[in-house]
Amino acid sequence: MSRHILITGAASGLGLALAREYLAAGDQVILTDVHAEAPRTVSGLSGHWSYLKLDVTDDDDWAAAVRVVDSLDILINNAGIAVGGRLDSTSMDTWKRIVDINLLGVVRGCKAMVPKLGRGGRVVVTASAAGLVHAPHMGAYNATKAAAVALAETLDAELRPRGISTSVICPLFFRSGLADSLSGDDPQADQAARTLLAKTPLTSEKVASRSIRGISARRLVITPDALSTLTWYFKRFSRIPYLAGTRLIGRVIDRRG
Repeated sequence: MSRHILITGAASGLGLALAREYLAAGDQVILTDVHAEAPRTVSGLSGHWSYLKLDVTDDDDWAAAVRVVDSLDILINNAGIAVGGRLDSTSMDTWKRIVDINLLGVVRGCKAMVPKLGRGGRVVVTASAAGLVHAPHMGAYNATKAAAVALAETLDAELRPRGISTSVICPLFFRSGLADSLSGDDPQADQAARTLLAKTPLTSEKVASRSIRGISARRLVITPDALSTLTWYFKRFSRIPYLAGTRLIGRVIDRRG
């Protein structure tokens, strides 16, 4: 039976890759993004899809989405941005922006759309390995993604009694549209992140297909690549070497200016 799925931030990157996977499976997908009309990346899709303009920071946009969505089987809170830089170089305006999108955007989505889910439904949050392991010079991004992981774990405990599972996707760097969102106050840190995103062999398509397997299995934390799994387990089970490693990275970055 065809499922009804809503994805935020679906015009590019992982959101678009997830949409393609679900459309290929015969599901009906509502793709949402900040564009007023469906961009070319969306308009060329095959399958049963519709497009909805939705800025995850806009309460009016969420209210409009509630009015047009009757029911859902899967809600995917995917929209997000990236910010690099030291804590002392990241402005309060940048902090407020990334919190509003990466954390409160998920909160708004869940408050609006979880009531549309019935028993057997799924809530999905796109976080990052940065929500599990916390490298220096990424404080704002780390904090919002760690909060997204905490929110997902909380939701899972609250919603499982109603037959609704929650999954949080935590990949390491992969090629996506995230590099285009880098807009922090430290251009050097943003450029370093762009370089990592460009050079990784991991693609949005691989992350999407592996994540969907985890979502189907109702796994809570999904690490869809080997390196994210290894770094997470390294932190959990080798705490002292992990801390020594992150502090070494911090010293190396500091020396390079």
